[in-house]
Amino acid sequence: MASRAETIQQNHELRPDPQALTSHPDPSQNSSTGVDYEPHPERSIKVSPEREKIVKSITSLYSGSASEEDMQVYAKEAIYDDPWSYCDTRYKIAGQWYGIPKVMASSKTLSTEIVSSTDTELIFKMKQEYTPRVVHFTKPVNSLVSLTLDGEGKVKYHKDMWNDKDYSHEGLGKVLKTLNGDHLTKITRPPGDL
Repeated sequence: MASRAETIQQNHELRPDPQALTSHPDPSQNSSTGVDYEPHPERSIKVSPEREKIVKSITSLYSGSASEEDMQVYAKEAIYDDPWSYCDTRYKIAGQWYGIPKVMASSKTLSTEIVSSTDTELIFKMKQEYTPRVVHFTKPVNSLVSLTLDGEGKVKYHKDMWNDKDYSHEGLGKVLKTLNGDHLTKITRPPGDL
């Protein structure tokens, strides 16, 4: 029998085609992998104010807001999936976002480009600029953020892809990602009612 998290993953995980969603019309502008995660805000598709609010809440979290209001964009039973973490509840997801101000001197969303929006998904390119507390160098990072939405417009599955490869949910990498997701809340201490 599948666990609650496995059921959410099976039913809500997007497996976007990065090349189809992000490749530049001029192939010489693409990376060697055929993707262009550089956001071009002027190309962003128009979305409803409700969808704009979702993107605003998510980018605020990436920028260190760690607010309960922004966290309400997630369903209580949701999954966050990136190269470092796999979180299977809103509380564990909050552990990730509440950690940003602890490890980053600053984190700023520089730009976004919405590349897809349907009844159940919202996908956008994002450029985020991180400055770690320990070593003060600034590093911009481009990624493809895929959100699966439930019938109430809440994020059910959040995937942050940093390259053209989709994530494996097997082996040592999955174990380490899950350990990070399960235990970071002990350090970051988000509000228990999330």
